[in-house]
Amino acid sequence: MEEKLQELKTRLGEIRDLNKAAAVLSWDQQTYMPPGGAAARAEQLATLQKTAHNWFIADEIGELLEALNNDETGWDYDSDEASLVRVVARDYEKARKVPSELVAEFARVTTLAHEAWAKAREQSDFSQFQPHLEKIVELNVRLAEALGYEDRIYDPLLDQFEPEMKTAHVAAIFDDLKAELVPLVKAISERANSVDDSILRQTYEEQKQWDFGVEVIKDFGFDFTRGRQDKSVHPFTTSFSIGDVRLTTRVDPNYLPTALFGTLHECGHGLYEQGISPSLERTSLDDGASLGIHESQSRLWENLVGRSREFWSHYFPRLQAVFPGQLAGVDVETFYRAINRVEPSLIRVEADEVTYNLHIMLRFELENEMLEGKVKIADLPEAWNAGMEANLGIAPPNDALGVLQDVHWSGGMMGYFPTYSLGNLISVQFFDKAKTDIPSLPDQIAAGKFDELLSWLRENIHRHGRKYTPAELVKRVTGNELTATNYVAYIKTKFSDIYGF
Repeated sequence: MEEKLQELKTRLGEIRDLNKAAAVLSWDQQTYMPPGGAAARAEQLATLQKTAHNWFIADEIGELLEALNNDETGWDYDSDEASLVRVVARDYEKARKVPSELVAEFARVTTLAHEAWAKAREQSDFSQFQPHLEKIVELNVRLAEALGYEDRIYDPLLDQFEPEMKTAHVAAIFDDLKAELVPLVKAISERANSVDDSILRQTYEEQKQWDFGVEVIKDFGFDFTRGRQDKSVHPFTTSFSIGDVRLTTRVDPNYLPTALFGTLHECGHGLYEQGISPSLERTSLDDGASLGIHESQSRLWENLVGRSREFWSHYFPRLQAVFPGQLAGVDVETFYRAINRVEPSLIRVEADEVTYNLHIMLRFELENEMLEGKVKIADLPEAWNAGMEANLGIAPPNDALGVLQDVHWSGGMMGYFPTYSLGNLISVQFFDKAKTDIPSLPDQIAAGKFDELLSWLRENIHRHGRKYTPAELVKRVTGNELTATNYVAYIKTKFSDIYGF
């Protein structure tokens, strides 16, 4: 039995190497590759991803899994061995349904689509991206049909990013959230003038912004001997191994939160990747449990830590020293309220905690409509603007600030967006449990000490990688199923305090 396990690990390790090599090429495309390299890069990625897929769906992998999936092994459910067989068997079953040529075509189309999206966004011209998005929707329909579904075509696509989650469940969560958030947004709008964020909209030197963010995430525990940060059009994090995790962010010289909170957010992803148990390296388990769990980590560090009073009681004097001309006469409470100002905004990644989920709901609705043929891709900008008007009461003045703002569709990722909102909910459930287990946590944050929080996250979440489904992990950590209750209570408490109602 041990011999078969080692053979499976060897094969999975080689497949993982191919996928990580593809990740290096994708990271390079979004950071340093000249635009002229796109066509060749599309073929390179198609070759790597098709090869990795073919190696994974080989009969030999199935035979090894079948031999190892029996009671005679004596492995405990929580063991690395049992988890490896269980998770890989699930992946294998799904992958066998997907033709290799479809995998290769996805790689080609999305590589070229990314370059088209970046150019279209720069010129605020959706028509340049439209034909690429049409191909991407077509490929996602083919993928969903290959994987199979009973209820909604969105189900198998969502399952890729959030295992075992269903479209109907997301829709129900969103309905409940909307019922809570809309009245809250209305109550806040009646007191909108009580919070001013003009101090954030000054000129802040780009390098100083960058350096301050790096200083903070070093304090969080991000290990720069095992990672780095670069600039990209849209912030993202990728991992080539547990010892090589790459963050990216972007800097706006005229709006302080863009780089700062982008850096804190991506650091949350990076800490997760760096915290996976080394025993899982080069297996299918050396990744996050799901995109929702991953997002819970980024939102926890960005919002629950980085937008808290405790955090800024420690870091605001440092920020004032970096930008004395802009912040010398500002007190920490004014700054805290400014970075938490609630105002319907055009850009999702810069949205406040109250309105953020409304952005996600719009994308969720549009993805379902595109896949079900209820909206033509040519009409997407108009549908986007109408949705923004309905959800947030504002309409984008152009495509760059509207339908072209997110990178995800250019990467073929349909079914991804709901994980952001699921991550918001999970982040508060995890953080509430951490505060129960570490009663002095608020005081530690106020002192700029994050060791115990990071250790708690590593022990309860990070080290497990993909061993558990998201539902299993949430229940193991918190003792409860996924719920919006903690999140809604957190939002109402925090913002009723800030806005005085």
